[in-house]
Amino acid sequence: MANRHLSRSIAMQALFELDFYGRLEGPSGGRAGKLAHKKKDLSETLERTIAEFGPGLDDGSFAKKIAMGVLEKQEEIDDIIQKAAPEWPIAQIAPVDRNVLRVGLFELLFGERKEVPPKVAINESIELAKSFGGDSSGKFVNGVMGTVYRELGEPGKDDKGKKGEPLDLNKLPKEELGGAVVIRRERDNVLFAMVHDVFGRWTFSKGHLEKGEDIETGTEREIKEELGIKNLKILKKLSENEYIASDPETGPTRRHVSYFLIETKDKELKLESSGGLDDARWFDIEDVRALKMYDDIKHLLDEAVEALKIKK
Repeated sequence: MANRHLSRSIAMQALFELDFYGRLEGPSGGRAGKLAHKKKDLSETLERTIAEFGPGLDDGSFAKKIAMGVLEKQEEIDDIIQKAAPEWPIAQIAPVDRNVLRVGLFELLFGERKEVPPKVAINESIELAKSFGGDSSGKFVNGVMGTVYRELGEPGKDDKGKKGEPLDLNKLPKEELGGAVVIRRERDNVLFAMVHDVFGRWTFSKGHLEKGEDIETGTEREIKEELGIKNLKILKKLSENEYIASDPETGPTRRHVSYFLIETKDKELKLESSGGLDDARWFDIEDVRALKMYDDIKHLLDEAVEALKIKK
């Protein structure tokens, strides 16, 4: 067994032991004394686990780095797991699966990408789940990790081929998506519909087009489904965007998004059940500009403001 795979299994087993006995419960952030006590417990458990299962594992520094990292980021990681698998409360997830996900998501979200590429973090998590979990653990972990990975946005943008050569874009599978800046007029004000993702950012609604569906029809359908609105009108087409996304199952894929400016009179937003989104709200222009957003979509807001002749 490779040293790093063994290190991940040791980190997961140590976290599992503390979790099993309830010693990971309670907040880990904001209470230095409680976190220090958890670190002491985890350090002792790691030393014992390394001695039992990895006597030839150098100094165990990689296992310790992962386990301690999970402990420090536990609240944030658990919140992401809950949003990525909303039908499974954290307490109801099997302890092995729960801690495999904690290890995998720590590496995926907080690890050094050059040291541990996203696909490695995902594949290693799946292997741990298959080795230590039940019959459906691998599938469950793959589903959650895949959901989070896809919500990262552009994790495979700079992927290289096997020999370090740039990917041949013409040979990659291509997916068509439709997105929109959705607005509603309220007296002299213009409100913008924004959706919130599991990474704490607000963005514009978008979704995949169905096979053979034209862009405008598909975009209208996706926006209606995701935001729960019934009446809308496309005002104009905004920009197009294309990026490379690396799906854990299909590999690098070109994603081409066509964005439109859409108006609705519906006041209520009813967010479609989704593992990647957790909120949808209306904001006026000043509030939108203060939101935490992805840099590559900010220009869409500027285009919409220009088209609507809103005072900047």
